[in-house]
Amino acid sequence: MPTSLPIAVQLYTLRNVQMPFDQLLGEVAAIGYAGVETTSNHGCTADEMNALLEKHGLRIASAHVGLPVFESDFAGVVTFNKAVGNDTLVVPWVPEALRAPDAAGWQALGRTLADLAKRVNDAGLRLLYHNHAFEMAEIDGRLAIDWLLDTAPSVGFEIDLAWVQRGGQDGVAMLKQYAGRCPRIHCKDLAPEGENQDEMGFADVGHGLLDWAALLPAAKAGGAEWYVVEHDLPKEPLTSIRRSYEFLSKKLG
Repeated sequence: MPTSLPIAVQLYTLRNVQMPFDQLLGEVAAIGYAGVETTSNHGCTADEMNALLEKHGLRIASAHVGLPVFESDFAGVVTFNKAVGNDTLVVPWVPEALRAPDAAGWQALGRTLADLAKRVNDAGLRLLYHNHAFEMAEIDGRLAIDWLLDTAPSVGFEIDLAWVQRGGQDGVAMLKQYAGRCPRIHCKDLAPEGENQDEMGFADVGHGLLDWAALLPAAKAGGAEWYVVEHDLPKEPLTSIRRSYEFLSKKLG
């Protein structure tokens, strides 16, 4: 099974890099990335964003949009993303107040996301949900993520493979379970226990504990369209995304 897919970088990884956005996109493109996953409009109008994307030969793979932003500016989110050629919106996390201790609470959140997905779908876009470790906890006999996604069949899954493993679950098994629902794959890695503590215990892709030889083919087989590199707190962000890209591109080549 060939594993080659385009590679994007989640721009949250680069939030602490002090340089103009134009220059930052140039650095991303020079490494070899085909696209970016945004976290906002990054200070750009749609026309400005399109000009920068064209200048650097990049595409927007998807966009992270928090629930409060959907609630406060749904029309603006839709208008901007359609204007910049992006059709995939992702809820990146939920606050602790929405992380229920029981199945009923996760099903309620699922219904909320299903309602949001209908609005997103009606606008010509699609909605995904991005996990952390807390959705990997077993609640009332099933994982929280299962209660959530089973209640919201119209919501896709941006599976973050490092958070899945940190939550004690198996990424390959989960990719098989949700085959067809994971068009975006968040690629990050876990350092061995006790290492990289100043980087939240994460590692550059291919430089940690995850079994990419098994994960990448499983992702492709399950219908992935993009691999998205992310590191939550890299000490040297541009070096980190270069190392991750070099590993993935060699692995995929």
